[in-house]
Amino acid sequence: MDSDITPDAELDCVGLYCPMPIAMTKEKIEQIQVGQVLKVEADDPAAEEDTKRWAKRTGHKILKFEKEGTILTFYIQRTK
Repeated sequence: MDSDITPDAELDCVGLYCPMPIAMTKEKIEQIQVGQVLKVEADDPAAEEDTKRWAKRTGHKILKFEKEGTILTFYIQRTK
């Protein structure tokens, strides 16, 4: 089921470091509708914990998280 997630928008934060991935994710998620999914890719090691903490704080839902090599991929559903 998880592999069936089709993002409504994508954000490439590879090569960017804190706080840019979170700042850009916040900006981008505000551009999609509630219920839609944003795919975010990043390679900043801090992005894993930062993004999970941000989603919990803001109430958005991480539907899926993948880590392949140095690339972190988040599928975040906008909830409000």
